[in-house]
Amino acid sequence: MTKIVEYFFSIGSPWSFIGLDAFLDLARKNDVEIKPFLTTVVEENGGIFSRNRPEARRAYWTRDLKRWAKVRGKELLLESRPALGDPAPASLSVIAAYLDGHDWVALTRALQAAFWVRGEDIGKPEVRKAIADAAGFDGAGLLRREAEEDVKAKWAGDRDHAIKRGVFGFPTFVYDGEIYWGQDNLPFLERHFGGDRL
Repeated sequence: MTKIVEYFFSIGSPWSFIGLDAFLDLARKNDVEIKPFLTTVVEENGGIFSRNRPEARRAYWTRDLKRWAKVRGKELLLESRPALGDPAPASLSVIAAYLDGHDWVALTRALQAAFWVRGEDIGKPEVRKAIADAAGFDGAGLLRREAEEDVKAKWAGDRDHAIKRGVFGFPTFVYDGEIYWGQDNLPFLERHFGGDRL
């Protein structure tokens, strides 16, 4: 029987970026249907943007991120990173691709790599268009779709759903009513697939 996992993530989350492929591998091996929900840090549930954390915690966060990126085989541009705008608008492109039945995972990968590996400002429409075009999508079409009501409604609804589910950070996986926060919790999700649930 197909398992359904609600996948809460943010384009602007480096943890979502480095954990995506590991999650997809796990999903493939376990016949999982992924339902994507995109939002930003859910402060209503206690989420804290890294820029608002004390310096000691930010320093540890950066070190831990580098460790996990190495484990996952991901490059990250963290030092000498250019000043970039808000990446959240890129979520609307991904939502548009998802709603229209296109490969939202491939678009997510392209946008996250642009932001986290190359330091491109995916908050800018012209940058998103170029990335989407290069990845084989209709970039202009996705930009038009970003402004349409069904896309904006899912963006708002995804946040409401995240709040109700108790999500605060990314990535978060919800399976069978159980919440798993962080790509480092994928082993627990896998055990749950096998019937081992706390």
